[in-house]
This record gives sequence, structure tokens and C-alpha cells, in this order.
Amino acid sequence: MVDPSLLPSAFLGSMEDAAREQSISFDRSVVVAPRIAGKAPSPGTSTPIPAATASSVSAGTPMEGVAVVSTTDASEGVSADSAASGGQVPGSSSLPSVPPPSPVTQNTAHNMSISERLEHALEKAAPLLREIFVDFAPFLSRTLLGSHGQELLIEGTSLMCMKSSSSVVELVMLLCSQEWQNSIQKNAGLAFIELVNEGRLLSHTMKDHLVRVANEAEFILSRQRAEDIHKHAEFESNSAQYAAEKRDEEKMCDHLIRAAKYRDHVTATQLIQKIVNILTDKHGAWGNSALSRPREFWRLDYWEDDLRRRRRFIRNPFGSAHSEATLKAAAEHVADVNASEEDILKGQQSIRSHALGNQNSESDSLLDGDDDTLSSLEEKDLENLTGPVNVSTSAHMVSPAVVVKGTLSITSSELYFEVDEEDPGFKAIDPKILTYTEVLHGKWIFTEIRAVFSRRYLLQNTALEIFMANRTAVMFNFPDAATVKKVVHSLPRVGVGTNFGLPQTRRITLATPKQLFKASNMTQRWQRREISNFEYLMFLNTISGRTFNDLNQYPVFPWVITNYDSEELDLTLPSNFRDLSKPIGALNPKRAAFFSDRYESWEDDQVPKFHYGTHYSTASFTMMWLIRVEPFTTFFLNFQGGKFDHADRTFSSVSRAWRNCQRDTSDVKELIPEFYYLPEMFVNANSYNLGVMEDGTMVSNVELPPWAKSPEEFVRINSLALESEFVSCQLHQWIDLIFGYKQQGPEATRALNVFYYLTYEGAVNLSSISDPILREAVESQIRSFGQTPCQLLIEPHPPRSSAMQVTPMMFTDQMQQDVIMVLKFPSNSPVTHVAANTQPGLTSPAIVTVTANRLFAVNKWHGLTGHQSPAVQDQQYQLPVEIDPLIAAYVGSHRRQIPDLLDQSIHISSQCFVITADNRFILLCGFWDKSFRVYSTDTGKLTQIVFGHRDVVTCLARSESYIGGDCYVLSGSRDATLLLWYWNGKQSSIGESLGREFTTPRAILTGHDCEVTCASVCAELGLVISGCKEGPCLIHSMNGDLLRTLEAPQQCTRPRLIQSSTEGHCVIYYDKGQFCLFSINGKLLGHMEVEDSIKSMLLSRDGQYLLTGGDGGVVSVWQVYNFHQLFTYPGCDAGIRSMALSHDQRCIITGMASGSIVLFYNDFNRWHHEYQTRY
Repeated sequence: MVDPSLLPSAFLGSMEDAAREQSISFDRSVVVAPRIAGKAPSPGTSTPIPAATASSVSAGTPMEGVAVVSTTDASEGVSADSAASGGQVPGSSSLPSVPPPSPVTQNTAHNMSISERLEHALEKAAPLLREIFVDFAPFLSRTLLGSHGQELLIEGTSLMCMKSSSSVVELVMLLCSQEWQNSIQKNAGLAFIELVNEGRLLSHTMKDHLVRVANEAEFILSRQRAEDIHKHAEFESNSAQYAAEKRDEEKMCDHLIRAAKYRDHVTATQLIQKIVNILTDKHGAWGNSALSRPREFWRLDYWEDDLRRRRRFIRNPFGSAHSEATLKAAAEHVADVNASEEDILKGQQSIRSHALGNQNSESDSLLDGDDDTLSSLEEKDLENLTGPVNVSTSAHMVSPAVVVKGTLSITSSELYFEVDEEDPGFKAIDPKILTYTEVLHGKWIFTEIRAVFSRRYLLQNTALEIFMANRTAVMFNFPDAATVKKVVHSLPRVGVGTNFGLPQTRRITLATPKQLFKASNMTQRWQRREISNFEYLMFLNTISGRTFNDLNQYPVFPWVITNYDSEELDLTLPSNFRDLSKPIGALNPKRAAFFSDRYESWEDDQVPKFHYGTHYSTASFTMMWLIRVEPFTTFFLNFQGGKFDHADRTFSSVSRAWRNCQRDTSDVKELIPEFYYLPEMFVNANSYNLGVMEDGTMVSNVELPPWAKSPEEFVRINSLALESEFVSCQLHQWIDLIFGYKQQGPEATRALNVFYYLTYEGAVNLSSISDPILREAVESQIRSFGQTPCQLLIEPHPPRSSAMQVTPMMFTDQMQQDVIMVLKFPSNSPVTHVAANTQPGLTSPAIVTVTANRLFAVNKWHGLTGHQSPAVQDQQYQLPVEIDPLIAAYVGSHRRQIPDLLDQSIHISSQCFVITADNRFILLCGFWDKSFRVYSTDTGKLTQIVFGHRDVVTCLARSESYIGGDCYVLSGSRDATLLLWYWNGKQSSIGESLGREFTTPRAILTGHDCEVTCASVCAELGLVISGCKEGPCLIHSMNGDLLRTLEAPQQCTRPRLIQSSTEGHCVIYYDKGQFCLFSINGKLLGHMEVEDSIKSMLLSRDGQYLLTGGDGGVVSVWQVYNFHQLFTYPGCDAGIRSMALSHDQRCIITGMASGSIVLFYNDFNRWHHEYQTRY
């Protein structure tokens, strides 16, 4: 109940009046609320009116007064009623206003009955009233009581009847009844108080509701505002990013365009220079005599052969004698070499605590993981790689002398690197150094990429080295290992190439050195003696991260000889060989004790214990070894501040270098691979003034041991020592020290093989060093201390099998006869050409012969049965060669005859023919139309005619074949030029595709004055050697540059035959029995004269043995390096016209002037310096 004191006095007064006038208030009077002119009360508006009035209105009007109540009044009354009694009740708060009844004329009203009048007057209001009764049913059923207290309106039944009834009579009777009036008078006040209470409750609830709704609205609005701000910011950010990307893209496009222009400019300049060189060379059209020509300088080319040897020298237009670099006095050199190692090392202590990174840094975990982590980049990451540039990243190009910053861009088919010329570091580089850095604006087509290796740079696994088809390599360092992965997945799937027996996948490229070592078949091949010690060491260096592009990680090779003082070196004496089970620092017992004491007595919290403060391989050692060879001379001078080192510290004697490695506590140098193949490194060819030693000796060429009479002999004997049995049987122990389980840990300590901690992988995590000065200090330390190769195995390396173990039968005299067989052809025409393509992998190994009357035969090769296993020897003996059935049977011989006639002036010789590596095609020259032609050996039909020369083609040669049978074909002509062509093994034609009408040569080689008579092409060395009718032989590179003129002794004129080996030797036979031996860099190494008129010659695969045959019918075997005759086979009854060696080099096949072929048994091992005593 509501407290009465809270109600207004007017309200209480009206209640008392209502009580006093109870008997008369409900009778006949109708009180109508006063109207305000022009304004009808709107539905739902509450007007404060007295309760009595409200009850009167809600009760309606008496029957007699119905006609006189105006429609407006009625409507107002109903509105007021709805407002007063039901306006605030839930459920009926929004009741519609009742429209007024339609007006009734006076005449019609008189004719109606009372019921009809009621129906008519209340037809609109009745439903509303019924609704009100239903809504207030609970209240009315309690208060509307009869005289005896009974309920008049029973909730449910009565109300349902009233609600469903269409008549208004019951309503009117109820409203006019005494009980209604009594109930209203009795309960109206209480009802109103209840309504007020209910209204107050509702208002509080409504207020809370409104506040809550308002708060929610405010929250929603603020959130929307925040979202709008966020979206706006995001939109602005995206817009800015898009604009930046567009700017970068445009910048990159501009950059690429500028770079392309720069590259075109460089190419054009090189082309102009090449044309000028061709014209002004002493063999060129404008050439002059050698006397007035400017001095020529040479530099080592970056071209690598299959064993990664760099042996080729090319002209150096930037070369000089570096006269300004001569050291005037020793005092000018400030480095104090006698400073204590310990002082230097202890000065670096503070770096240790900052720089020691965790071993499992991000870069390690990304690249060193198991197979799962090697799987691949997520595919979704690669979906976005569309558009002109798939990947673009900042990168550093790592070259031997400089590291330059730039941008690496990868499209769908090309790789670009553009140096950042605005970088302050780049501007500070000496221009002389940049002249030897060839790919500052590089472009490489994907088809040129042969191998991609993961590499370390400054001990971090963030670099890649990419090997190209032109036998050069380029190395890039990236910001992090994730970028390395992204770049690898944008490059073609080439793996690490085809040499190591590994699949060509990106997983292999990203594999760790340990994984590469484990997966490769090279160790087994080395054990079985299929590859040499040199090749195996080069393999280990390559996969462990050693590279020619980073002088701090240059390949490392062992000292193997200890005797550098005697006149003769006996390679059968063990005392002349080094103990390879010990590191270089532990060979001398006194020095080993010093290093051991240092290790035991070292006490330092920051720097771990070590035996050696210097390393066996650093950039300065590499440059010191190669100081006489450009570009290393320039690199050394740049490193040394523009001056040569003091003469006493310069590499001037092999013997002194070895002694220092045994005595000096700061010298534990191992060798570099050049000691085993590059004699030019010991010669001061460019006449540098390297100073005078304290004893007055001038430093020029390197002083060689007495047993080496020339640099070539020193390299040859050093190589023989490396491949000797003494080294073979203990090389695995040296591998353990450098690459294996004795490299680190307790085994390294026991082996006296611990170096300064900053030389090992995982010692430092550069990405964790945020201070640029500290990082620079750590990088500088890593550079100066050297770097240990990646560890390849954590268990002992297996030893090499002995020669007897691999081939137990090698020294038994299985073939007593030197002559195996003679095969006579029916034609009796001289066999002018023999080719022996007998590789095991061929579908049809055969000996192909061609006679002077152009009849060829494909004779099946069965191999030497004498070398089969004992199980097979019981079977019927089979001859090694089976005659071509078409020749033997005289049927179908037209399929073996080349019908086209040659030019009459051509003398048919072995050099007119070339047989492809698969025995399927013959190439023949000498046609009158200046062409050479390709014929099928299966059908004898012509398949291609190749034009290019301006006169008759006089000789052909082909290079060694690659996978798929591809090779280079060289044609020489009477027009004094040579053309280099590409044989496509897949298409079986010269040129890229057979359908093209004209094929173009890869290069045009000029320099000869008359008809080219003989030529040789070596794809592995990238060289072409050719001779002409009158004049010297020339060496060209395969892109057409004339490199050398081979100056022979005076009596050597008219070259007839040329043979070159991949080992870098070139043997030329001149008229009148003259032989000359040249190095590939043009040096005359030997000369001899023979009685016979030689018609054919061959070099063994390793270049150590020469086979000759001529008109005398005798095959001779010669030692190449000194032209010493080793053996002469029994003479034949006819002259030898051609010669070939089987793939295993066990069989010599000679083509005879009598129209037969003779097979001789051959074993080069019987003349090997270690094996010859066993025969």
C-alpha cells in the first residue's frame, strides 16, 4: 500500500467527496471533461483528473443521454478512461484510440429500439471495454461482489462469455448495476493507490532500464567509433603500404631497367674490346710485330674444371707490375709479428661474453634439422609468388676480396643481382678490386644454374653458393635462414649437381654438410679407388662449406712430403712422407709439448682452452701463397694497405715454408689445392718487385726443392705423392682431424687439435648481437682467426681399400699376348678412322670404323673376356669385337656406304670424321659445297647439312660428351677460321632444334692465316687448340677469345695432329717426326723427334701416357712429361692410319692401311711408379 502522506491533498479531498456523494454519483449525471479548443487529447497521454470523474467516464453514460452526447465527447471520454484506468498497465499500455461512431440522424434514431441504439452507440467502444475487463480480470473478480459476498465475475467462465459475446447489453447492464457502483466507490481509491505504486515501481524499473539501455548504447557507439578509427587507421596503413609497395616496385623496375642498360653497356664494351683484340692481335688484320707490342699481363680465370681446379690464365687488361707497392724499408711495415699470441687473444675477452650465442640459434635449427625440417617451404607461402619478380631481398655478394651489398631479385626464369652503388661501404672500395669482381650487375638464366649449395658466412648458416654452366660460381649472404629457404624455393630444382650421386632436389640444397656426406656415394667410390685422393678431398672441402669465393673459407689440403732438401725424392721411402694422423702443429715433438703446456695452463673465464691461436687456413695465408698470381696480388696489396710484405715474411721458398710450419709456434699452415695443380703460382711472371731479404737474396720466383727442376715438375711430384699408397692408407686420419670426429670435443684435445673458439661453427650467434660496434668487432675477429670447416662425421672415417684389395687380379699376367685379335674388312680400303664408344651404360657399345672409300662399319663390342670373373671363364671364349653383320654378309652394305663425294683436293684422314658418343651418327667434312654433313649409322642416310664456312671444311673434332650425349663439335676450314657448334644429343642434330633452316655456331675463332689442318676441343677446360698449314698453333677460349700462341722450336712447322688432355697438357705432332708438349697456358714443356711418320696419336685419360702409331706399323707408349719411350708393341705388316682406346683403357684399337683393325692389350699400371716393380 502507498503511504497516504505521499499523496497530494487534492487527491485525498476528491476521495472524501466521492464518499459523501456515494448515493447520487452513479445515477443520472455524466461529467464530461472540459475541452480545450482546437486540441483533442491524444491517446496515451495521462491527464490528471479526479477519481470520481474517472470512474464516471469509465462507467459510460445513461441510456437516455446517449443521443445527446456528442461524438467528440464520447471519444474524449473513452480516451480519458483508457488513460486513467488502463494507461499504465502492462500489456495495454499501447491500446489504440477508439474511433468515433458514425453520426446518426434524428429520424433514424426515433425508429430504433433501445438495444439497437446501444449497439450503434457502443459498437466501436465495446471491444475496448471487453479488453479492459479481461485485463483487469483478477482485480475485478476480487472486488465485484454481490450483496451476499459472492463473486459476480468468475475469472475464466463469465469473462470468456463476455469476451466472446457480440452484444453490448450485458456490458451496459453490468456497468449500470448497483454492485458496480458500490464496488467502484469502495475500491477506486485503493485501485488508484495500487496503480500509483505500480507506476512508481514501473518508473524505477523503466529508469534502470533506460540507464542500462543508454549505457549499452554508449558502449556500442564507443565501440563502433573505436572500430571506425581502427578501420580508418588500417585503411590508411594499407594505402600507405600499397603506395610504398608500388613505389618499391617502380623503383625496382627502374633499378632493373638501369641494371639491364648497364649490363648491355658492359656487354657492348666487351664486344668492342673483343673486336679490337681480334684486329690488333699479332695474328689479327692490324697486328704488328711482337717487339713494338705493349707488355701483356695475365690473370687466373675463374673457370673451374670437373675437379674444381682453376688453371686457365687469361689476358688481364688491368694488370700492372705494381711498382708502387714495393716496400721501401722494413720499418714501414707496422705489424709486429712477434707480439705474444696470448696477449692478442686475451685482448678479445670482453667480446666472448657478449658474442657467445646459443648453439641452437634460429639459423641452425632452420637448416640443421632432420628430414622433416628440410621438407619444404609452406605451399601457402609460395602462392603469392606471382608477378614479374617472385622474390626480392637484400643480399651481400661474397667475392674473394670484397663483400658488396645489393638486391637479389628472382623472376620465374632469371636471377638478378644489383649492387647498391649508393652504399657508403661500396663507395669506399678500391676500384682496382672492383675490376676483378665480375658480377656487380649480374643476370643468370635458370637454365644456366647447375648446382646450389647452402653455405656459411662468418660462421652463420645464411649463405648460398650457385654454380653456373659457364663453370663459375657466385655466392650470396642473406639476412636470415628463412630468406635462404625462400630463395632456394624460388630457384630451379638442381640440388648440389650431378657429381656426388645425390638427387637434384631443393631438400638436398638445404641439407646440412653432415647429411650431404652421409647421403653421397663419394666415400664408397674413394674406398673402391674409382676417384683420386685429390678429387675426394675436393669433394669434402666443397660439401663442408669451403669455397673459392670466400678467402676465409678457402679449400684446405695437407702437406704430404717432408723432404724438401735432397737432390732426388724417392716416393717409395716412408720417411719422405708426413704422418697424417697428427695435426701440423704436433709433428715436431718439442713444439707439440709447447702447445700441450699452453692448453693445460690456460686459465681464462671468457676464452676456452686452445692449443693454437692461429689457424691452418686464413684469408691472409691464401693470399700469401698466391701472391704472384693476379687477382690475388691485388687482393693482397689491398689487404696490406697497398704495399708488399717484408721480403723475409713473403712466401719465397717451399723448403722454408715447411720448416716454419715445424718450428714457429705461430705457424700451423696447411696447403691449398693449387700446390697440386698450378705451377704458375711459383713463378713471378708479372715481374713484381717483392723486395730483398736480410741475407741479400732477391725475392722473385719461389725457390723449389732440389728434386724439382721446374714448377711443373714440383706440382707433378707433389701430386704423385698425394696419390701414393703411403698417403692413401692414412689420408682418412687427416680427414678425421680437419672434417671428422677429432675436429672438436675430447678427441680433438687428445689429438692436440683445438683451435681458438671463434673458429668453430656455432661458437657465436651474430643475429643476437644488437650493438653494431660489438658485432663489427666479432666479425673482424672471425675474419682474422680463420674458420674451421663444418664437421662432417662424428665417428672415425673409413680407410681406403688397398689397390690389391680392389682388384686382386690386377698384377697377374692374364694377357700373355700383346695382340688380342685382328679383324679384316672385305673392302681392303685403309681404315682411316676408328672410334671406340664402349662405355658400360651405352645401349650398343661398339667400335665404329670408317674406310678411305667412305664405307663404315658398326662392330659390336663384347669386352675383354680375359678380365671376366672366374665363373664366366669356363664358358666359350668370345672375341672382344664382332664384325658388323651387314659388312660381313655383303648384303645391305648400301646402308654402310656414304654415297656423297668429297672435294677432290681433300686428303681423307682421321680428322675428317667424328662419331657421336652413342655410335648413332657420323659427321663428315670435305664437301665441295663448304658444308659438313651428318649421317645415321643405322640407315646410312643423310640427316643434316651444316653450312657456315666460306671454303671447304678440312677437319672436325668433338669434345667429351655430357649427360644425354650433348657435346661441342669443332669445324676447321680453308677459310682460316674455326666454328664451334653445339651437338644436341636429344635432337640428334647440330643446333638447338632440327626444324630450323639455318644453324648458328656458338663461336667463330680467328687468328690463322691459312687452311686449318688439325684441331682439338676440350669442354672441361673450355679451350680450343688448333693448327694450320703454315704458322703456329693457337689456343682460344670457347667463347672465341684468342688466348695464346704456341711458340714451337724452329724446326717444328706444319702441325698435323693435336691431342689435349683434361689434365692441362697439349701434345702437338708436326711434320718430319717432331713432337712438342705444351701446358694449357702456352708454356713449352718438352720436345722430341722420332723417325716414324706418325699418322695417329692418343693421350691417356690422366694425360700421363702418349700412344703413337704411323707408317712403320708400330704402336709406341711414351711418358708424356719427359717424352721417355716406355714400350713398343710388335710391328704390324701395314701402316697405322687411326687409333682409339676402349673406355676402360685396356684395349688399343688401331685402323690399318691394309683395311683391318688390330686390338692390342694395354695396362698403364705396368709403368706406374709404384706398381711397375710388381710386373
